[in-house]
Amino acid sequence: MKRNIVIAAVTAAALIGGGTATALATTGDDQGSARQAATTQLSNDDVRDDDGDRDDAEKTVSADVTASEAIASALKHTSGTVVSAELDDEDDGGKVVWTVDVLSGDNTWHSVSVDPANGKVLGSHTDDEDDTAQVRAALKGSSVTAEEAAKAAAGKGVVTSVDLDDDGKNKSWEAETRKSGGAEQDWKIDLASGKVTADRADAQDDDADDADDQD
Repeated sequence: MKRNIVIAAVTAAALIGGGTATALATTGDDQGSARQAATTQLSNDDVRDDDGDRDDAEKTVSADVTASEAIASALKHTSGTVVSAELDDEDDGGKVVWTVDVLSGDNTWHSVSVDPANGKVLGSHTDDEDDTAQVRAALKGSSVTAEEAAKAAAGKGVVTSVDLDDDGKNKSWEAETRKSGGAEQDWKIDLASGKVTADRADAQDDDADDADDQD
């Protein structure tokens, strides 16, 4: 009786969760059946997670509107200085959009959402930021805009984000690129010359993380 109850419960869970309860009825061990069901469900969840990562990578690479085009579209809607642009899920809702942060002349921050399929502005809202003075100081004397930095980095792959690094002495634009298949890399773009170089600090951090994982 207990075994039948376990089989019924596992079968129902499989139907709801998309898993499978094949061959569970052949075991007479109640605990073994439950463990097998849990293992099957976890395996299915892992597969779905991997598929989701691959889907995100494909969405990113297949975006029709580039980072520089998204920035240009955002500036037509809201004038000012673009400080960052990122291709990401909107509020984790699954819809991928360009989010462009614009600092206007009156020091108001605007977050502008741009459709990656056609470049249309989907909406915007104001944000409260406390690093306005720091950003202004970092960009003082700069001759390379975020749009130009995105164009420069585009030669390395599909640009998924460009952001101002205003910390430390070596201030620069930072860009992330992704190639078909999902490989990501970070780059630095000089604020004065527009020269693109690999982000060595990021690469070193990745190597350190890999070493920790092996330990």
